[in-house]
Amino acid sequence: MADLTKTVQYDEDSIRSLDWREHIRLRPGMYIGKLGDGSAADDGIYVLLKEVVDNCIDEHVMGFGKTIDIRVTDHRVEIRDYGRGIPLGKVVEVVSKINTGGKYDSGAFQKSVGLNGVGTKAVNALSAYFKVQSFRDGKSVWAEFERGILKNQGELVTSERNGTLVCFEPDDTVFKNYHYIPQYLENMIWNYCYLNAGLIVSFNRQKYVSQNGLLDLLQNKTNAETLRYPIIHLKGHDLEIAMTHGNQYGEEYYSFVNGQYTTQGGTHLQALREAVVETIRKHFDKNYEVADIRASIIAAISIRVQEPVFESQTKTKLGSVTMAPEPNAPTVNSFVKDFVRGTLDNFLHMNPAVRDALKKRIEQSERERKELAGIKKLANDRAKKANLHNKKLRDCRIHLPDPKAEDRYHTTLFITEGDSASGSITKSRNVQTQAVFSLRGKPLNCFGLTKKVVYENEEFNLLQHALDIEDGLDSLRYNRIVIATDADVDGMHIRLLMLTFFLQFFPDLVRNGHLYILETPLFRVRNPKNHKETTYCYSEEEKQIASSKLSKGGKKIEITRFKGLGEISPDEFGLFIGENMRLEPVIIEKEISIPKLLGYYMGKNTPDRQRFIIDNLRVEKDIEEAALV
Repeated sequence: MADLTKTVQYDEDSIRSLDWREHIRLRPGMYIGKLGDGSAADDGIYVLLKEVVDNCIDEHVMGFGKTIDIRVTDHRVEIRDYGRGIPLGKVVEVVSKINTGGKYDSGAFQKSVGLNGVGTKAVNALSAYFKVQSFRDGKSVWAEFERGILKNQGELVTSERNGTLVCFEPDDTVFKNYHYIPQYLENMIWNYCYLNAGLIVSFNRQKYVSQNGLLDLLQNKTNAETLRYPIIHLKGHDLEIAMTHGNQYGEEYYSFVNGQYTTQGGTHLQALREAVVETIRKHFDKNYEVADIRASIIAAISIRVQEPVFESQTKTKLGSVTMAPEPNAPTVNSFVKDFVRGTLDNFLHMNPAVRDALKKRIEQSERERKELAGIKKLANDRAKKANLHNKKLRDCRIHLPDPKAEDRYHTTLFITEGDSASGSITKSRNVQTQAVFSLRGKPLNCFGLTKKVVYENEEFNLLQHALDIEDGLDSLRYNRIVIATDADVDGMHIRLLMLTFFLQFFPDLVRNGHLYILETPLFRVRNPKNHKETTYCYSEEEKQIASSKLSKGGKKIEITRFKGLGEISPDEFGLFIGENMRLEPVIIEKEISIPKLLGYYMGKNTPDRQRFIIDNLRVEKDIEEAALV
């Protein structure tokens, strides 16, 4: 063995000092979380956009600018606000000098999100092109950067309204094969509107505005037909709460701090969950089980804190803080609990119809839980024994709940059909972060069934245990659950059956952006004599482009059509589930009712579905004629 004391030198030359730009580019995860390609709502390209919009929102909260214009294409973002505009003498510094900004002056900004002077600097450093322009009292100063390096700047006279314009294109050497998904952007923009009543956001020329805050949020996120009682809307100083109960399984929460969507919750959300249980128990003078009170709850909370402490730069989870830096200021926990105890209890006393409906929902959950108790115990005992030798699960070494694991957000469970596909993925996967769960044939269509079937069906029960989601998402073992099936009729059917399972029993897993469909290539186009000239194509259009490119100069090409995952060799499969893996997220649109959606696609053969199939049926002749056109 080599003597490491001789081969590894640690001296003055080993010490490096990085400037702000180098440090952000070397360790982007410290500033924007995970990178990603845009298939997940918390990927870095959305954080870049959010950092810029947060500054516009802070201007609005301070009373300057009621409109924000946002334009987004696949690779370019333009954001214009109509606030005060960056002071003209500091335009370059504000976006390129670390720890520089107006948020340190508590008189200029109160209860803002960005307090660390990093946000727009990270956007600048991680963009192939970045432009900032300030308009202020008839004058304008602008500056252009490439990957954080200043390239051009200037000033001019202008008639434009005061405010700030930021344009950027994320660096494709950092964010590989990225693209923006409109639904994620729309959800982000709606959240900004819900939290800032009267704010108008124009996104790609479509206007978004809310007048009733979190009440509007829950109304848009739920179907009135499934709610057990009208939404309870409670507003106080620096705190707003909305809640109701539906018919779905699981709990559904939306939490915000200073206008920031805290996707991982934090002290304010935990306080809300605990306070609702305490208040309801005391109000009804009955020691209901926590699970019975929270089952099917849908709630939102928004709080404003003077100096919030988040657990990471991406601000997705609020830490333990007080409401203000002054001595004797209440903690967030006590502030939320005191508010809920008083206002929710008063509301229930003043609204007996809501009170009675809430009680019925809790008691129904209690009955369902007791009915499941017997079979649940038997199923869990069976699952524990199976987990010791679970042939369906090839587990990985790192899991999402591991707080010290840097790669925990890359943890992925592939759900595959059959042994051949499972074998290919198992041999080519990253054993650190990628696990495989193998289905046996087609799973049960569980539409319309109760959660009892999750325990009665061995395969569903083993999958539930593999994910560890029996009691909610807090213990979820993988950040991404990826359905990997063949691109044929049987594969599509299996995909629909698995989507039905998750939407029926674990809709919060889907809403929180954990469920994906794996895209695998349909064609391989290559030079038969030189396999280095190989292109994998995911569509007919990509196949045509690759064929034209590789056949130039009269070269012969070989085209292979992949009909199933089992036909792809493990070596090739490694290319499709690695760094450039293509995932299609499963997104629930805000206006979609899950029961209606499942009823339409997975229920009995309804006339509506028959009509849709007949109207959209294309025979082989139609396809050939379309190709000729």
